[in-house]
Amino acid sequence: MNNSSSISTGLHHLFRYIWNGIFVLSYPILATFGLLFIGLTYLFSGISRLLTRFRSGEEEMSPTLSGSWKTVQVQAFLNDAAGASVAQSTQESAGEGPIPVAQLLEAKLSKKIMFGPEGFTFRRADGVPSVLEEHIFGSRVYEIEEGLLLEKWNTVEPKELPDFTLCLYLPEEDQLRPLTRITCFDWHLSEREGDTLRFKWFDGIQGDTVVVHL
Repeated sequence: MNNSSSISTGLHHLFRYIWNGIFVLSYPILATFGLLFIGLTYLFSGISRLLTRFRSGEEEMSPTLSGSWKTVQVQAFLNDAAGASVAQSTQESAGEGPIPVAQLLEAKLSKKIMFGPEGFTFRRADGVPSVLEEHIFGSRVYEIEEGLLLEKWNTVEPKELPDFTLCLYLPEEDQLRPLTRITCFDWHLSEREGDTLRFKWFDGIQGDTVVVHL
């Protein structure tokens, strides 16, 4: 009986020493693979954001805006006639008069998500208090005939992102009208037919089109 107990105890200690030895030997390898995985994740995230920027042809705001306000880069999505009228209006208002819609918003960096996008606080360049100051927005802004299309963040918690509401901002009424919810970082306005807007999104695995009626 004592011999059986001694053998069992000896085997237990032997297996424990073997397990400890395997752990000590494999720990540096596991740690190296962990650091390599983090590095590759960071690299591919940067490449994905760079490709998204080139694909959409948009100019992103610099992440160094944390202490200053800067005019928001707006992508015009207008027909030829509207585009000509906007260009003329912008040129005529260079001296006095109302600020053109394309130059109306200013942004300051408010939230930077690791391996993700940046959130901004918006304000009106004409000094008018605005409902925009109550929310956080992404850097992607489109100008259409009715106003400005904005990406309003519904949360700033990294684990809950992406969670955005695409909104139409009406400058004259200072109103923010929600259009649709989108849960993808990579989206863009692809087409307009009358009062119908089509947004395309792609999450790296699958994509789709969201149709919105104004």
